[in-house]
Amino acid sequence: MIARNAAVIVGGAIVATLVIIAAIGPFMVSVDPLAIDLSQVFARPSLAHWLGCDALGRDVLARILWGARLSLMVAIAVVAFSLIVGSLIGGSAALAGGRIDNLVMRGVDIVMAFPGFLLAIALAAILGPGLADLMFALTAMGWTGYARLVRGEVLALREREYVAAARALGADGRRLLLRHLLPGVAGPLAVRATFGIGGIIVAEAALSFLGLGVPAPAPSWGNMLQAGQPFMLVAPSLTMAPGIAIGLAVLGFNLLGDGLAQAISGRQ
Repeated sequence: MIARNAAVIVGGAIVATLVIIAAIGPFMVSVDPLAIDLSQVFARPSLAHWLGCDALGRDVLARILWGARLSLMVAIAVVAFSLIVGSLIGGSAALAGGRIDNLVMRGVDIVMAFPGFLLAIALAAILGPGLADLMFALTAMGWTGYARLVRGEVLALREREYVAAARALGADGRRLLLRHLLPGVAGPLAVRATFGIGGIIVAEAALSFLGLGVPAPAPSWGNMLQAGQPFMLVAPSLTMAPGIAIGLAVLGFNLLGDGLAQAISGRQ
């Protein structure tokens, strides 16, 4: 119980801090994250630039704060889209049963046969760099897990008495799924979504690092890692700052997801 509460508290504190930084952090610094100042190239941390400046004289702290907003926005949007698409497909397949269920799940298996990140790389390379294309590629990578999770849960829930009672009262398939079955899957979905946000933050940073995500000079954590890599010996903070930000964000969501999972399993 103590470990579970500690995981939720620490993870929740990190996530809450990240959300606050993403919401108001960019407005707490007066420096434009895209502003180039060649007189400040590789400037060391100071009161004017708390984390120093990069190879183009851009303020690292300002770019970290704006990158937090972009990373969190992409992660939440991708997880939301993946959850909705996967839940509807998996729930509908389980509710229909028979050949439809087998056909849908074989399609899911085919998609899952491809390594998820390689699939995202392939789609991002085909579509080209851009925020909307990046989100589409990451959603195509992530919806299958939600589909399998919801299908398994709905297969167990559809035999419950309250579902049979709803059927007897004339509820159609859509009402059964949306009003009676999916609410029963809310706990496992919340756990998976929490872990998923951390995973998408890493995937977005990796794609941006490879030049397949948010195009430069947007202040993305992945772009900052890519831009700072050639100067690791000259200015190691250019890669350390976004790397630490990514690590803390993923740690927070993983701790929170682990605590939620233990709480739900303990309650059940």
